[in-house]
Amino acid sequence: MKSLKIHGPLDLRIEDHPVDDLEPNQVEINVAIGGICGTDLHYYKHGGFGQIKLREPMILGHEVSGFISKIGSNVKKLSIGQLVSVSPSRPCNKCIFCLNGYQIQCINMKFYGSAMPFPHIQGAFREILIAEDYQCVPADGLSSEEAAMAEPLAVCLHAIKQAGNIFGQKILITGSGPIGTLCVAASRRAGAEEIIVTDISKNALTFANSVGADRVINVLEEHDELKNYESNKGYFDIAIECSGSEQGISDSINCLKPKGTLIQLGLGGDVLIPLVLVTTKELNLRGSFRFHTEFELAVNMMKKKLINVNPLITHKLDFKSAKEAFELAMNNEEQSMKVQLSF
Repeated sequence: MKSLKIHGPLDLRIEDHPVDDLEPNQVEINVAIGGICGTDLHYYKHGGFGQIKLREPMILGHEVSGFISKIGSNVKKLSIGQLVSVSPSRPCNKCIFCLNGYQIQCINMKFYGSAMPFPHIQGAFREILIAEDYQCVPADGLSSEEAAMAEPLAVCLHAIKQAGNIFGQKILITGSGPIGTLCVAASRRAGAEEIIVTDISKNALTFANSVGADRVINVLEEHDELKNYESNKGYFDIAIECSGSEQGISDSINCLKPKGTLIQLGLGGDVLIPLVLVTTKELNLRGSFRFHTEFELAVNMMKKKLINVNPLITHKLDFKSAKEAFELAMNNEEQSMKVQLSF
């Protein structure tokens, strides 16, 4: 079986990898589609992000869908030939966090394509994947491309949940890559009154407009326009920071009104923030990391046509052209948003 393995910065290889044995509560999946995520790009370009670095070769990928080819003897609710969205999250359900219903913080989490633990958790960019039955959410009625979007949508739904009641609120979203753009769609679905989106890419902002942003601001060219929202101690009730950049975080804090909430969703290195404003405006600062129950919700929302992810799926390349696909996903000059691999 072929897999897509990262060995270091810009060192991406197609390599043979053994297929794991099928256990009673597992299914074998012929992977159909894998979406390239921002963390995959960090591993490809830099060999990691922040303090998380590759220490051994690792199969990338955690946004996948596929068709079940075999089922274990104890599997009852899934069938051969069924299209499923595969959750990359595998909590232990035994540690103190899992037992308290906080699986996102599982001490022994096995999340596909993660270099956080060592040995690393191998990812899902492979032709054949063995998964636990609970990871698989039936995606009947969806395309395999849509089904592979469940993971990034789940990330955004968790961020919306972290923000609390969004209905009637004014929202700032900084960073309009796939996650930021999906946050626009999810915020609109949750009843936000006004959504303003910032980015440094004209292309990215075009997609934000297409899914429901009220206004977009290219902060590379018109940062002064954003500063208008800083007057009278701020304008926005909630900021969802998706860039992971120092500028994006500072802009969010500057533009939030007193008692506002900043949801930090973007991953980046350590940065300086205007801490005085966090204190004097009594802002709520919350992180948002991965998801748990939101994965199945994401699939069901797509099945019910409550959120349309199709406008964001711009490119699909064969996984044997993975390097070309990764370069395309990183190129702001191309009209790309979500680049997917077919297996």
